[in-house]
Amino acid sequence: MLQDKTTGSATELATLPPAEPRNPGMALDLSWVSAARANRSAIERRAATLPGRRSVKKDFQAAWLCRAISCIDLTTLAGDDTEGRVRRLCAKAKQPVRADILDALGMQGLTTGAVCVYHDMVPAAHEALEGTGIPVAAVSTGFPAGLSPFHLRLAEISESVEAGAEEIDIVISRRHVLTGNWQALYDEMKAFRAACGDAHVKAILATGELGTLQNVAKASLVCMMAGADFIKTSTGKESVNATLPVSLVMIRAIREYHDRTGFRVGYKPAGGISKAKDALVYLSLIKEELGDRWLRPDLFRFGASSLLGDIERQLEHHVTGAYSASWRHAAS
Repeated sequence: MLQDKTTGSATELATLPPAEPRNPGMALDLSWVSAARANRSAIERRAATLPGRRSVKKDFQAAWLCRAISCIDLTTLAGDDTEGRVRRLCAKAKQPVRADILDALGMQGLTTGAVCVYHDMVPAAHEALEGTGIPVAAVSTGFPAGLSPFHLRLAEISESVEAGAEEIDIVISRRHVLTGNWQALYDEMKAFRAACGDAHVKAILATGELGTLQNVAKASLVCMMAGADFIKTSTGKESVNATLPVSLVMIRAIREYHDRTGFRVGYKPAGGISKAKDALVYLSLIKEELGDRWLRPDLFRFGASSLLGDIERQLEHHVTGAYSASWRHAAS
């Protein structure tokens, strides 16, 4: 059975620690937002050290990869999505790795963190996952551009929650960040949080469209002040999605928010993370900057559609000594 001090045993992996209190938000503190800074050269130097400096091998690597699977939001956001495809994706979420491989690893019961779909696919996903404990996440608020009328964005959230979504991934209005209208961003995020009710809300910053790392830091703080349960890098549809420098800025904003308020906010990198080795780098970044408590699916997720396939191949190689073809590990 896989076990190390970082990831825990199979039983510990499947058991979440006590639920964190939700981030209630706070009044907008413009002095805190204005003081936020991002030293680009220092951030890029720190990010550049991560891939080569942290390495885990053999059983330890397999354990970390199982942890990565438990934190994946298995995603399909294509224009040709069908209910059948979504049901196959949900079956994959329930059994993400071949049973004999999980048996050899002692990781029976391993699932992904959630399944993420468009609003119209929420009922099919909810039905397929009923009783599993795997939440349905819905992208909302005019995803990916976020430019539909405001009342329709609120209605979309409400309808997704009513259809069974337990998590809502919203997109912010990038113009509020680019023009420095922090009050407008705060009010928008607060309204989205209220519309979600008991469903957890992930605020997608679309960092590739925010211009500067300083804007990323400020937008992160404002969304957390307005009650975001998670902050997320990207929709996956931008030309630049999750990167290590952006992640470092957002993670340090989360750490600062926790230090000041006592509330933990989750983090979700999304877009462009497709290799097992990349997942290991992100996990090590989270461990070093935020600590082990954030290495759980209630506080960390990968937004990914193809990452699982490469992790499966690495785990099969760990057990059998041979790599399988990537086409044998399709998600849906």
